[in-house]
Amino acid sequence: MTAAIAYAFASAIFLGAGVVLAQLGLRTVEPLSGAAISVPSFTLLFLVLSPLILHGEPVVWRGLPIFMAIGLFFPASLTLLTFASNRALGPVITSTLGNLAPLFAVTAAVVLLHEPLAPQQLIGLVVAVAGAAIITVTRPRDLGHWRSWALLLPLASALVRGIVPPIAKLGLAIWPSPLWGCLIGYIMSSIVVLTVQRIRKGSFMVQAPREGRFWFAMTGISNGLSALSLFAAVRNGPITLVAPLAAIYPLVTVAMSAMMLKHVEITARIVAGTLLTVIGVALVLIA
Repeated sequence: MTAAIAYAFASAIFLGAGVVLAQLGLRTVEPLSGAAISVPSFTLLFLVLSPLILHGEPVVWRGLPIFMAIGLFFPASLTLLTFASNRALGPVITSTLGNLAPLFAVTAAVVLLHEPLAPQQLIGLVVAVAGAAIITVTRPRDLGHWRSWALLLPLASALVRGIVPPIAKLGLAIWPSPLWGCLIGYIMSSIVVLTVQRIRKGSFMVQAPREGRFWFAMTGISNGLSALSLFAAVRNGPITLVAPLAAIYPLVTVAMSAMMLKHVEITARIVAGTLLTVIGVALVLIA
Protein backbone atom coordinates (compact mmCIF):
# COMPACT_ATOMS: atom_id res chain seq x y z
CA MET A 1 0.00 0.00 0.00
CA THR A 2 2.93 2.34 0.61
CA ALA A 3 3.82 2.36 -3.09
CA ALA A 4 0.19 3.04 -4.07
CA ILE A 5 0.00 5.98 -1.66
CA ALA A 6 3.27 7.47 -2.90
CA TYR A 7 2.26 7.13 -6.56
CA ALA A 8 -1.18 8.62 -5.86
CA PHE A 9 0.35 11.68 -4.21
CA ALA A 10 2.82 12.03 -7.11
CA SER A 11 -0.07 11.89 -9.58
CA ALA A 12 -1.82 14.68 -7.68
CA ILE A 13 1.28 16.90 -7.66
CA PHE A 14 1.96 16.50 -11.38
CA LEU A 15 -1.70 16.99 -12.31
CA GLY A 16 -2.06 20.10 -10.17
CA ALA A 17 1.05 21.57 -11.74
CA GLY A 18 -0.20 20.71 -15.23
CA VAL A 19 -3.41 22.69 -14.73
CA VAL A 20 -1.44 25.86 -13.92
CA LEU A 21 1.08 25.34 -16.73
CA ALA A 22 -1.82 24.96 -19.16
CA GLN A 23 -3.17 28.31 -18.02
CA LEU A 24 0.14 29.91 -19.02
CA GLY A 25 -0.04 28.25 -22.43
CA LEU A 26 -3.63 29.33 -22.98
CA ARG A 27 -2.51 32.96 -23.01
CA THR A 28 -1.30 32.50 -26.57
CA VAL A 29 -2.68 29.15 -27.78
CA GLU A 30 -6.29 27.95 -28.05
CA PRO A 31 -7.28 24.79 -26.13
CA LEU A 32 -7.60 22.35 -29.06
CA SER A 33 -4.25 23.38 -30.50
CA GLY A 34 -2.73 23.21 -27.03
CA ALA A 35 -3.86 19.59 -26.75
CA ALA A 36 -2.18 18.85 -30.10
CA ILE A 37 1.07 20.07 -28.51
CA SER A 38 0.85 18.69 -24.99
CA VAL A 39 -0.22 15.08 -25.58
CA PRO A 40 2.26 14.33 -28.42
CA SER A 41 5.05 16.03 -26.44
CA PHE A 42 4.90 13.46 -23.67
CA THR A 43 4.34 10.64 -26.16
CA LEU A 44 7.48 11.62 -28.06
CA LEU A 45 9.51 11.83 -24.85
CA PHE A 46 8.18 8.44 -23.76
CA LEU A 47 9.06 6.86 -27.13
CA VAL A 48 12.59 8.26 -27.00
CA LEU A 49 13.11 6.84 -23.52
CA SER A 50 11.25 3.58 -24.15
CA PRO A 51 14.34 1.48 -25.01
CA LEU A 52 15.59 2.21 -21.50
CA ILE A 53 12.46 2.24 -19.37
CA LEU A 54 10.67 -0.62 -21.15
CA HIS A 55 13.68 -2.93 -21.13
CA GLY A 56 12.62 -6.19 -19.53
CA GLU A 57 8.91 -5.28 -19.53
CA PRO A 58 7.01 -8.24 -21.05
CA VAL A 59 4.36 -7.74 -23.72
CA VAL A 60 0.92 -9.26 -23.10
CA TRP A 61 -1.09 -8.82 -26.26
CA ARG A 62 -4.43 -9.67 -24.61
CA GLY A 63 -4.26 -6.39 -22.68
CA LEU A 64 -3.62 -4.28 -25.78
CA PRO A 65 -7.30 -3.63 -26.74
CA ILE A 66 -8.11 -2.32 -23.26
CA PHE A 67 -5.25 0.17 -23.19
CA MET A 68 -6.00 1.24 -26.76
CA ALA A 69 -9.63 1.88 -25.81
CA ILE A 70 -8.53 3.89 -22.78
CA GLY A 71 -6.26 5.98 -25.01
CA LEU A 72 -9.20 7.10 -27.14
CA PHE A 73 -10.53 8.98 -24.11
CA PHE A 74 -7.60 9.35 -21.70
CA PRO A 75 -5.84 11.65 -21.93
CA ALA A 76 -7.21 12.87 -25.31
CA SER A 77 -10.79 13.88 -24.48
CA LEU A 78 -9.79 14.64 -20.89
CA THR A 79 -7.11 17.05 -22.09
CA LEU A 80 -9.47 18.79 -24.50
CA LEU A 81 -12.13 19.18 -21.80
CA THR A 82 -9.64 20.40 -19.21
CA PHE A 83 -8.06 22.99 -21.49
CA ALA A 84 -11.46 24.30 -22.60
CA SER A 85 -12.57 24.49 -18.97
CA ASN A 86 -9.32 26.22 -18.04
CA ARG A 87 -10.02 28.97 -20.53
CA ALA A 88 -13.71 29.34 -19.61
CA LEU A 89 -13.47 29.02 -15.83
CA GLY A 90 -9.84 29.35 -14.80
CA PRO A 91 -7.52 26.77 -13.18
CA VAL A 92 -8.95 26.86 -9.66
CA ILE A 93 -12.55 26.03 -10.59
CA THR A 94 -11.38 23.53 -13.19
CA SER A 95 -9.40 21.67 -10.56
CA THR A 96 -11.91 21.81 -7.74
CA LEU A 97 -14.91 20.67 -9.80
CA GLY A 98 -12.65 18.07 -11.34
CA ASN A 99 -12.19 16.85 -7.77
CA LEU A 100 -15.56 15.10 -8.12
CA ALA A 101 -13.68 12.43 -10.11
CA PRO A 102 -13.07 10.18 -7.07
CA LEU A 103 -16.82 9.91 -6.52
CA PHE A 104 -17.16 8.43 -10.01
CA ALA A 105 -14.00 6.34 -9.57
CA VAL A 106 -15.01 4.83 -6.24
CA THR A 107 -18.54 4.11 -7.47
CA ALA A 108 -17.18 2.35 -10.56
CA ALA A 109 -14.63 0.42 -8.46
CA VAL A 110 -17.32 -0.85 -6.07
CA VAL A 111 -19.73 -1.77 -8.89
CA LEU A 112 -17.30 -3.14 -11.51
CA LEU A 113 -14.42 -4.45 -9.40
CA HIS A 114 -16.34 -5.23 -6.21
CA GLU A 115 -13.79 -3.39 -4.12
CA PRO A 116 -14.80 -3.00 -0.47
CA LEU A 117 -15.52 0.52 0.79
CA ALA A 118 -15.28 1.08 4.53
CA PRO A 119 -17.63 3.69 6.05
CA GLN A 120 -14.62 5.70 7.22
CA GLN A 121 -13.26 5.80 3.66
CA LEU A 122 -16.59 7.06 2.36
CA ILE A 123 -16.71 9.76 5.04
CA GLY A 124 -13.14 10.78 4.22
CA LEU A 125 -13.96 10.97 0.52
CA VAL A 126 -17.00 13.17 1.13
CA VAL A 127 -15.05 15.44 3.50
CA ALA A 128 -12.23 15.86 0.96
CA VAL A 129 -14.67 16.71 -1.82
CA ALA A 130 -16.46 19.16 0.49
CA GLY A 131 -13.14 20.87 1.18
CA ALA A 132 -12.57 21.25 -2.55
CA ALA A 133 -16.06 22.71 -2.93
CA ILE A 134 -15.32 25.33 -0.28
CA ILE A 135 -12.17 26.32 -2.14
CA THR A 136 -14.23 26.67 -5.33
CA VAL A 137 -16.47 29.30 -3.75
CA THR A 138 -13.51 31.69 -3.54
CA ARG A 139 -13.26 32.31 -7.25
CA PRO A 140 -11.07 35.41 -7.73
CA ARG A 141 -12.84 38.40 -9.27
CA ASP A 142 -10.33 38.79 -12.05
CA LEU A 143 -10.97 35.33 -13.48
CA GLY A 144 -13.71 36.94 -15.54
CA HIS A 145 -17.36 36.13 -16.18
CA TRP A 146 -18.47 32.63 -17.02
CA ARG A 147 -21.75 30.96 -17.87
CA SER A 148 -23.32 28.09 -16.01
CA TRP A 149 -23.15 25.80 -19.05
CA ALA A 150 -19.37 25.98 -18.85
CA LEU A 151 -19.56 23.97 -15.62
CA LEU A 152 -20.36 20.94 -17.80
CA LEU A 153 -16.76 20.99 -19.04
CA PRO A 154 -15.01 20.18 -15.73
CA LEU A 155 -17.87 17.85 -14.75
CA ALA A 156 -17.42 15.85 -17.95
CA SER A 157 -13.69 15.88 -17.30
CA ALA A 158 -14.31 14.52 -13.79
CA LEU A 159 -16.47 11.72 -15.22
CA VAL A 160 -13.75 10.66 -17.66
CA ARG A 161 -11.04 10.89 -15.01
CA GLY A 162 -13.18 8.86 -12.61
CA ILE A 163 -14.08 6.04 -14.96
CA VAL A 164 -10.57 5.52 -16.37
CA PRO A 165 -8.86 4.09 -13.22
CA PRO A 166 -11.26 1.13 -12.82
CA ILE A 167 -10.95 0.29 -16.51
CA ALA A 168 -7.17 0.67 -16.31
CA LYS A 169 -7.13 -1.70 -13.34
CA LEU A 170 -8.95 -4.28 -15.45
CA GLY A 171 -6.27 -3.88 -18.13
CA LEU A 172 -3.46 -4.06 -15.59
CA ALA A 173 -4.87 -7.30 -14.22
CA ILE A 174 -4.17 -8.80 -17.67
CA TRP A 175 -1.01 -6.85 -18.55
CA PRO A 176 0.56 -5.66 -15.25
CA SER A 177 2.74 -2.93 -16.74
CA PRO A 178 1.84 0.71 -16.01
CA LEU A 179 4.61 1.77 -18.40
CA TRP A 180 3.20 -0.10 -21.38
CA GLY A 181 -0.35 0.84 -20.48
CA CYS A 182 0.47 4.54 -20.29
CA LEU A 183 2.52 4.51 -23.50
CA ILE A 184 -0.17 2.73 -25.52
CA GLY A 185 -2.81 5.10 -24.18
CA TYR A 186 -0.73 8.15 -25.05
CA ILE A 187 0.00 6.90 -28.57
CA MET A 188 -3.74 6.50 -29.19
CA SER A 189 -4.51 9.89 -27.65
CA SER A 190 -1.83 11.56 -29.77
CA ILE A 191 -3.48 10.14 -32.88
CA VAL A 192 -6.83 11.54 -31.71
CA VAL A 193 -5.66 15.09 -30.92
CA LEU A 194 -3.47 15.33 -34.04
CA THR A 195 -6.37 14.13 -36.19
CA VAL A 196 -8.59 16.84 -34.67
CA GLN A 197 -5.86 19.39 -35.35
CA ARG A 198 -5.51 18.22 -38.97
CA ILE A 199 -9.26 18.44 -39.59
CA ARG A 200 -9.52 21.88 -37.99
CA LYS A 201 -6.41 23.57 -39.33
CA GLY A 202 -5.37 21.48 -42.33
CA SER A 203 -2.03 20.58 -40.74
CA PHE A 204 -0.77 18.35 -37.97
CA MET A 205 1.68 21.05 -36.89
CA VAL A 206 0.42 23.77 -34.55
CA GLN A 207 1.25 27.32 -35.56
CA ALA A 208 1.75 29.14 -32.27
CA PRO A 209 4.22 31.43 -30.50
CA ARG A 210 7.31 29.71 -29.15
CA GLU A 211 6.33 30.57 -25.58
CA GLY A 212 2.92 28.96 -25.99
CA ARG A 213 4.41 25.79 -27.47
CA PHE A 214 6.89 25.61 -24.60
CA TRP A 215 4.25 25.89 -21.87
CA PHE A 216 2.02 23.29 -23.50
CA ALA A 217 4.95 20.92 -23.93
CA MET A 218 5.67 21.30 -20.21
CA THR A 219 1.96 20.78 -19.52
CA GLY A 220 2.01 17.56 -21.52
CA ILE A 221 5.03 16.22 -19.66
CA SER A 222 3.51 17.10 -16.28
CA ASN A 223 0.15 15.53 -17.20
CA GLY A 224 1.90 12.48 -18.64
CA LEU A 225 3.87 11.89 -15.45
CA SER A 226 0.60 12.25 -13.55
CA ALA A 227 -1.06 9.60 -15.73
CA LEU A 228 1.92 7.26 -15.39
CA SER A 229 1.90 7.70 -11.61
CA LEU A 230 -1.84 7.03 -11.53
CA PHE A 231 -1.43 3.79 -13.50
CA ALA A 232 1.31 2.72 -11.09
CA ALA A 233 -0.86 3.60 -8.08
CA VAL A 234 -3.81 1.62 -9.45
CA ARG A 235 -1.48 -1.30 -10.12
CA ASN A 236 -0.30 -1.33 -6.48
CA GLY A 237 -3.47 -0.57 -4.53
CA PRO A 238 -7.27 -0.39 -4.53
CA ILE A 239 -9.02 2.47 -6.27
CA THR A 240 -10.98 3.22 -3.11
CA LEU A 241 -7.63 4.28 -1.65
CA VAL A 242 -5.92 5.75 -4.70
CA ALA A 243 -8.75 7.92 -6.07
CA PRO A 244 -9.25 10.12 -2.98
CA LEU A 245 -5.51 10.69 -2.61
CA ALA A 246 -5.00 11.60 -6.26
CA ALA A 247 -7.89 14.05 -5.96
CA ILE A 248 -5.97 16.46 -3.72
CA TYR A 249 -4.39 18.05 -6.78
CA PRO A 250 -6.48 21.26 -6.40
CA LEU A 251 -4.32 22.09 -3.39
CA VAL A 252 -1.28 22.08 -5.67
CA THR A 253 -3.15 24.17 -8.24
CA VAL A 254 -4.18 26.79 -5.68
CA ALA A 255 -0.64 27.06 -4.30
CA MET A 256 0.98 27.31 -7.72
CA SER A 257 -1.67 29.72 -9.00
CA ALA A 258 -0.96 32.02 -6.07
CA MET A 259 2.76 31.96 -6.87
CA MET A 260 2.77 31.96 -10.69
CA LEU A 261 -0.49 33.54 -11.85
CA LYS A 262 -0.68 36.25 -9.18
CA HIS A 263 -4.46 36.33 -9.05
CA VAL A 264 -5.33 33.90 -6.29
CA GLU A 265 -5.46 35.27 -2.77
CA ILE A 266 -5.09 32.72 0.02
CA THR A 267 -8.11 33.53 2.19
CA ALA A 268 -9.48 32.01 5.38
CA ARG A 269 -12.03 30.10 3.30
CA ILE A 270 -9.31 28.51 1.18
CA VAL A 271 -7.42 27.57 4.33
CA ALA A 272 -10.60 25.99 5.76
CA GLY A 273 -11.21 24.08 2.54
CA THR A 274 -7.62 22.88 2.55
CA LEU A 275 -7.91 21.66 6.13
CA LEU A 276 -11.08 19.75 5.29
CA THR A 277 -9.37 18.15 2.31
CA VAL A 278 -6.41 17.10 4.45
CA ILE A 279 -8.74 15.68 7.12
CA GLY A 280 -10.62 13.73 4.46
CA VAL A 281 -7.40 12.28 3.11
CA ALA A 282 -6.30 11.35 6.63
CA LEU A 283 -9.57 9.49 7.19
CA VAL A 284 -9.02 7.55 3.97
CA LEU A 285 -5.45 6.64 4.94
CA ILE A 286 -6.23 5.37 8.43
CA ALA A 287 -9.32 3.42 7.38
